[in-house]
Amino acid sequence: MSTATAHRVAVVTGGARGIGAATARRLARDGMSVAVLDLEETACKPVVDEIESTGARALAVGADVGDEEAVRGAVARIAAELGPPTVLVNNAGILRDNLLFKMTTGDWDAVMDVHLRGSFLMSRETQKHMVDAGWGRIVSLSSTSALGNRGQANYSAAKAGLQGLTKTLAIELGRYGVTVNAVAPGFVETEMTAATAARMGLSFDQLREVVVATIPVGRGGRPEDIAATVSFLVSEEAGFISGQVLYVAGGPTD
Repeated sequence: MSTATAHRVAVVTGGARGIGAATARRLARDGMSVAVLDLEETACKPVVDEIESTGARALAVGADVGDEEAVRGAVARIAAELGPPTVLVNNAGILRDNLLFKMTTGDWDAVMDVHLRGSFLMSRETQKHMVDAGWGRIVSLSSTSALGNRGQANYSAAKAGLQGLTKTLAIELGRYGVTVNAVAPGFVETEMTAATAARMGLSFDQLREVVVATIPVGRGGRPEDIAATVSFLVSEEAGFISGQVLYVAGGPTD
């Protein structure tokens, strides 16, 4: 790892649990200072405490990524307390699954606000620090659901939208030394997939058995699998990769 990388400041949204927490821990292990951002600051503290116990720097930040003023304040605080952020991982997400005829406008808006509006606001607010530094990395978490998934019209649309946002920001920001990519996980064993199992009327073990039978590598994904992928995409070595969507699903996707 280069000396430059060791002094990077990263922001991981939705960092209190699951993929976000694993990513925050991994980037800290890579030598970065990490702002762990989630809706409630107290929820981030266990992850921050774990990171700090290794001697790395971390900061717990509470903010609604869909709230413009909250995002502005959060990024300003991170810049003041950790340093200007030049790595952003847009991971914050929620589920409001339902079939189209049952889906409310509230279900639709809530998912769009967190996944898509939140990624836009966070990217817009942090990019100024990246442009000033002449170096930056933005990675947004999409999903194989972007290809379509029953009962997830809102989630699928938001994740597909993130892919379009990724490609456009890659074009706009590339001249400033900023790369922008998306990671699209398949089945990953988290609280969110447990909620999906409940929606389907299955236990988590039942869902895992059904899904794993379709995965060529023969297992479900782990948050650490996604964190490792993000780690590569935000590295110095990945500087010629931009505007890409990398499916991390244990096999080919449609």
